[in-house]
Amino acid sequence: MKIRPLNDWALIRPRSEKEKTAGGIIIPDVAKERPSEGEVLAIGEGHYKEEQDKKGKVIDKKFVPTVVKTGDRVLYEKYGVTKVELDGEELVLVREESILGRFQ
Repeated sequence: MKIRPLNDWALIRPRSEKEKTAGGIIIPDVAKERPSEGEVLAIGEGHYKEEQDKKGKVIDKKFVPTVVKTGDRVLYEKYGVTKVELDGEELVLVREESILGRFQ
């Protein structure tokens, strides 16, 4: 892999959509819904979370490691992604907080 995400960003290969329906109808590209499921190819180490007092002054910073691991199949929000093309393949970058769940 030529790219390594920083902080809590995850590099995901979206699941490809089916070309035909069960009845044999071919679905054109413009009618396909964006997949919101994919495989995690790489993920950053985590991010810092700041605790603030009532006045907005930073009291403490804590490092929060990522929970998702490379190879996990995940479900993520459709609209919180950044598209990246790497080696002719379209991948997406998603923050870990935009990942809704992992498949088991």
